[in-house]
Amino acid sequence: MEVTAASVLLLPFAAASVGVARRRLVSDLIAADVYDSAVCDVALVISELFSNALRHAAPLPGAKIRVAWRIDPGCVQVSVSDGGGATVPELGQPTPGATGGRGLRIVEKLSTRWGTSSDADGTTVWAEVPAATRMTAVGVPVVATESG
Repeated sequence: MEVTAASVLLLPFAAASVGVARRRLVSDLIAADVYDSAVCDVALVISELFSNALRHAAPLPGAKIRVAWRIDPGCVQVSVSDGGGATVPELGQPTPGATGGRGLRIVEKLSTRWGTSSDADGTTVWAEVPAATRMTAVGVPVVATESG
């Protein structure tokens, strides 16, 4: 049986929503039996995408932001949609002492691919993060056993 699950959240365009999205995502990944290291990577990517939207974009109508993810065998696809901004999401060139500007570089490093799309409704930034489940990693479910 393939692991496939998707979630879409429409949250307030506020910093507190980053944690809400991250906790829900992590809960879904754990329920799908995704390996712990991949859970951390996907959670970091969604946090970076969400934080960038808050910093650089306008909200969707109703002061909202949309966060979505899909868990497939071998990867998790995540996206954040906002009302668009004055700039296009791109890799920053921060100076060594800069306190910001590294978010999309982190996303690029942790993802197999990422990108953006824009239309009249706003901007979506998405990424695909490698994320094996215990099922896809070994081909059979992990079964707890007692020893000794």
